[in-house]
Amino acid sequence: MMPAVVGTETAPSRTIATSGVTGSYPRKVYVPELVAQQAADTPDAIAIDDGVETLTYASLNAHADRLAARLRGLGVGIDVPVAILLPRSAGMVVAALGIMKAGGAYVPIDPSYPDARVAAVLRDAQPPVVVTDERGAARLPASDCHVITVDAIANRGIEDDTLETVPLAPSHLAYIIYTSGSTGSPKGVAITHGGLLNLVLWHRAAFSIVRTDRATQHASPGFDAAVWELWPYLSAGASVHAMDEATRLDPERLRDWIVAERITVSFLPTPLAERVMALDWPAQSRLRLLLTGADTLHVYPSAKLPFPVVNNYGPTECTVVATSGVVRAGDGAERLPTIGQPIANTQIHILDEQMRPVPVGTPGEIYIGGAGVARGYLNRPDLTAQKFVSDPFRTEPDARLYRTGDLGRYLVDGRIAFLGRIDGQVKIRGYRIETDEIAAVLKQHPAVAACVAVAREDPCGERRLVAYVVPRGGGELTHRQLVATLAAALPDYMIPAEFVQLAALPLMPSGKVDLAGLPAPTETNTLRERTVVAPRTPIEARLATILAELLSLERVGVSENLFLLGSHSLLGAQVLARVRDAFGVSLSLRTLFAGPTIEALAAEIERALPARAA
Repeated sequence: MMPAVVGTETAPSRTIATSGVTGSYPRKVYVPELVAQQAADTPDAIAIDDGVETLTYASLNAHADRLAARLRGLGVGIDVPVAILLPRSAGMVVAALGIMKAGGAYVPIDPSYPDARVAAVLRDAQPPVVVTDERGAARLPASDCHVITVDAIANRGIEDDTLETVPLAPSHLAYIIYTSGSTGSPKGVAITHGGLLNLVLWHRAAFSIVRTDRATQHASPGFDAAVWELWPYLSAGASVHAMDEATRLDPERLRDWIVAERITVSFLPTPLAERVMALDWPAQSRLRLLLTGADTLHVYPSAKLPFPVVNNYGPTECTVVATSGVVRAGDGAERLPTIGQPIANTQIHILDEQMRPVPVGTPGEIYIGGAGVARGYLNRPDLTAQKFVSDPFRTEPDARLYRTGDLGRYLVDGRIAFLGRIDGQVKIRGYRIETDEIAAVLKQHPAVAACVAVAREDPCGERRLVAYVVPRGGGELTHRQLVATLAAALPDYMIPAEFVQLAALPLMPSGKVDLAGLPAPTETNTLRERTVVAPRTPIEARLATILAELLSLERVGVSENLFLLGSHSLLGAQVLARVRDAFGVSLSLRTLFAGPTIEALAAEIERALPARAA
């Protein structure tokens, strides 16, 4: 894997296609068997530690066997989807492994999703079984699904069960991940065991993963990076460690946890990795590799950083990672870090609108081929045919390319520069979002006549979602009712930070919305619940100044909900960092979530100050 190089190239009049080295990987041993082999070789070694529960390889494999036997008894077999409604936890790992052992495809659903989103995934996937906990079971819509709880898995014996070995093939499904959909409904990406195995074995070889490695599990279950955080390590006999929620999004606490837990390899989504890279790292840190991806990397690591940073790129439709490359501190800052080169058994083509290769240095659409290309979208043959096309550069009759919708260009050394999107899909804080899905949900509100959602940069350079809405019949809309409409159907990361009300959307001569003509959000055109209560104490006044700066607002009332003004968990970590600097008081993200107003935070600070003085 080549380190990134920065400079200015003169594009020669030739075209190239970059291809990852062809790996001679075993093709008849898949992830469930690899984990079982580790359980046989090192049964007492730690496999997963979520901070509450620790499972050895023997325990992980035994629990997964129990679940697999139960699932087989319920008719789960090859390609049958089984949903998992569990948070990051040892139980979630047991569930995923057990489903694959039974021959099924696991469908992870993030418990933080609203009920309507959970129901939409279940309605589309039609799983006969859902694995969850007691809290999740209470949220499930009425259906004929069998419900299995993680406690039942641990307590059930297998002496009366017969766990038959299910013969897997590269084309069989391993998991189905749901992503944002432009039609207003999430779409399921069906990933095969062949694609998963290629990712796992490339990762182990590229990053020299061994049994003594200690990796992190940071991504939410519904994010495909969670796949990457688990199986390369568990198939190699390493241990996987999950941090608590308060630590997960606070850069300084996360650094301290990584050091204390003796973590050696960690993946962090790009926005968080950029903040972690900027911190000072103690000499006792054992971190030897920081992996990042899921969004555009804007910074280079400092030369003082005691570990390399590897930038990775890949859509969900190509099994998490398609390209990878080290980002060196010595590289210049004339442009953004590259996304590296293709991983093993992967081909990257940059093509024009007629699917012809473009010259080096010329922008084009990124197409991906090779072992990681998904089977397609579940229950969406039309969209599958549109996005997964025949590969004209290979002779195999079933070879396909995935049209990413991403723009890129070759550099002269074969690395790839990422240039953005060609459609309405955006990345916000590492999450892939179809802005058309936001608009589709907003249009369901009876008072909305027209709307569009876009990503804009605020004055501080942070990307935010902004929705532009036109009220029906010249009426008035409120921030609260629009947020409520979206929150009932979409994850919180898809709710715009700002809503701008317009008399009409600007249009081009073609009739399409003129995105360049949309006005920037201002104090006068932005919808807010503007019952602004001025600060009443010095602490509230200082907090109001901090929040106005972070949220790019002229003023923030002490009773306004910060998350309705555009805050989010990653920004919340910055708020708490500013609070520590200003008042010498450390508050948790849980405190912010429980009372997301200036007056609530001020009260917590006032309570903490006497205790600190004492």
